[in-house]
Amino acid sequence: MASEDFQAIKLEVAEGVATITLNRPDRLNVYDVAMRRELLAAFDHTDADDAVRAVIVTGAGKAFCAGADVSGGATTFDPRARGDADGDKVTVNGIIRDGAGQVSLRIFRSLKPVIGAINGVAAGAGASISCSFDMRLASETARYAFVFARRGVTPEAASTWFLPRIVGISTALEWCYSGRIVPAGEARERGLVRSVHPPEELLPAARELAREIAGQAAPVSVALTRRMMWHALGQDHPMEAHRADTRAIRARAAAADAREGVAAFLEKRSPDFPDRVSDGLPDIFPEWIEPQFR
Repeated sequence: MASEDFQAIKLEVAEGVATITLNRPDRLNVYDVAMRRELLAAFDHTDADDAVRAVIVTGAGKAFCAGADVSGGATTFDPRARGDADGDKVTVNGIIRDGAGQVSLRIFRSLKPVIGAINGVAAGAGASISCSFDMRLASETARYAFVFARRGVTPEAASTWFLPRIVGISTALEWCYSGRIVPAGEARERGLVRSVHPPEELLPAARELAREIAGQAAPVSVALTRRMMWHALGQDHPMEAHRADTRAIRARAAAADAREGVAAFLEKRSPDFPDRVSDGLPDIFPEWIEPQFR
């Protein structure tokens, strides 16, 4: 899917930073199958583009994402009843996979850091998908709502894996049991949000953080670090991390980036790392096989 075909989102790249904007401001950027399709394609674009060193996800207008598009009424959450096209359903053993979960898992596989600029309400899918970002900055007007139990459903987008790891199990359960509105200040206190900013300062703060990564860090090293840390969250013993660490540091120590990094430090200049994510990622998890949905 070409980026110029996007309707539900926008994708822009400048100064090494890709900005993905959920782009239905008149409807509070509600999430549906079209937005899912375009988000999956957008992360394929950012992974394939070596000019992209970091990704920001934000919303147009006054909301980040108000959750699922409920205009279909009672069939909102049932892909069979609401008549989704076959191409918009991934069915395994008769079960239609959670679409928002496919987006979160795609973000999990991203080769570039992902920063959320939560500019307003993040409810339902907007809240749960954002849990798969590496970090989240929020506007003072932002508020979270994990409203699933209030709608008679359950959390999705793999948020039951991500959210407790970010805020702890008790806070995750409290927020999901109650479905109440969580203001930006509380989200920051509980660790979901890195920092809170006046609305006009949110995107500049996110871009400053993204440019710090894009301008000073080796993209291959960043991609490996991201992969190593997320994988380590699910490992049984630190020996598994030690194996990956060893493979990564040995591969990177012999790479051109390591020579450039040391030279730039000694010469007191900004580095110009030559290695590229598209063809420079060593396999540091040779035993790992991505789990299949079944």
